[in-house]
Amino acid sequence: MTTAKDLFIIAVDAEPSCPVGQGDLSLALAGAEVIDLLRAEALMLAGDRMVPTRQPTTDDPLLTEAASSLARQVPYERVEDWLWRRGRDLSATYLAAFEEAGLLTRQRRGRLSLGAARMALADSPARRRAMNRWAADEPVLAALAAVVGIHDVHSTDSPGAVDDTVTTVLAAVDEAVLELEAVRQRRAFENAAFANIWRGA
Repeated sequence: MTTAKDLFIIAVDAEPSCPVGQGDLSLALAGAEVIDLLRAEALMLAGDRMVPTRQPTTDDPLLTEAASSLARQVPYERVEDWLWRRGRDLSATYLAAFEEAGLLTRQRRGRLSLGAARMALADSPARRRAMNRWAADEPVLAALAAVVGIHDVHSTDSPGAVDDTVTTVLAAVDEAVLELEAVRQRRAFENAAFANIWRGA
């Protein structure tokens, strides 16, 4: 399993009081993929530019797909640009992959609502691994989860001991999620103003 899949599991399993937006989760999943590719030595960062090095040795099709979609020409792609490009509807991609693998089922009651149905995780080694990593307060997973609004009672505000490249990715994810929230607020304000015009306010 990958950090991205572990994050998806944590998001699905989050308490109902911590709803996770699909857009926020998609951006965080894209960031998790970058971190997985860094750890697999499939890319390196030159500042905030993602420089591919080799195809990762992995049996995870989503991570292979992510590696294959890296920009391979100078000046390469900025982490933030990758998050927006790769992150488009990425939570839905993970949803479909989990359903196909039998790791997720549509039920009346669940944790994360993706569409009309609610989703529930099947008991599996993948889920147990993710939950063990979550219980251990693994710094990268905890930091990514915090960005999308999931906070463990044991977590702190600090992402813990991570290297500079991971810190760069986490900062880019945080900025992208904040930018997405700003867009939501602006649209809500514009819609409210438009509604007031029609009501004669």
